[in-house]
Amino acid sequence: MFDSSRLKRAASLVQPSLEGWPEAPLQQDGVHEFYAAGAQDGSAALALALLCVVQGTVQRCRPSGPLIWLRLAKGKQSRQRPYAPGLAELGIDPAAIVLMRLPDIQSLLRAGVDCVRHGGAAAVVMEMDGRAPTFDLTASRRLALAAEQSGTMVMIVRSGAEPTPSAAHTRWQVASAPSVPLPADAPGGPVFDITLLRRRGGREGLNLQLEWDRERGTFRAPIPGRAPILGRPPLSGDLSALPAVRTGDAGRRSAA
Repeated sequence: MFDSSRLKRAASLVQPSLEGWPEAPLQQDGVHEFYAAGAQDGSAALALALLCVVQGTVQRCRPSGPLIWLRLAKGKQSRQRPYAPGLAELGIDPAAIVLMRLPDIQSLLRAGVDCVRHGGAAAVVMEMDGRAPTFDLTASRRLALAAEQSGTMVMIVRSGAEPTPSAAHTRWQVASAPSVPLPADAPGGPVFDITLLRRRGGREGLNLQLEWDRERGTFRAPIPGRAPILGRPPLSGDLSALPAVRTGDAGRRSAA
């Protein structure tokens, strides 16, 4: 059952909480990891990371700048393309994104550190599919140090991988959840089921559902007591087409 008291403490992932916990869990000069809970949740993890950046920009947590998005040019990600209308539907300005496709994970990590050290980006989003053993404790510490020095937020989006030790400030498990229909049975906004797996120096274990409010550029609680959309086909576009119903996800919520 949805716990509104927990939502009240964390409805805004980047805005300081008056109740003191979690206090702005996504600090601007930190590294944050978003793990897809299952094979179908990669888009949800990526969308949540991008929307957290949007929310931070809307709330002027940081002067505006390009969003640097790094992904691999080979493998699964080579067959995927960002869908500009889908991004716009979520409230993400495609013109504000600089997409870089790197040949291998080593190049991606080097480019990520360089972008973070530069300090001119609103945030740096790095996608990694699979185990990516090169992204180890040393590599994550290098990113964390660069983030602290430049004040640039780093979002690491992982899919097809189990959480591993790193220097991340927070680590989240993300799954898509059923959306809530709008009046006239119109499709509702994307809903995310998130679990805080790790928070450096703070409490963890928070689990709740958040709905993205495109008009306000922030997260809010899903409206309780209304039936989810069942069997509705997804909206067009990879990022905006968060599945209305998850399947085959039994037993995949275990934390690292």
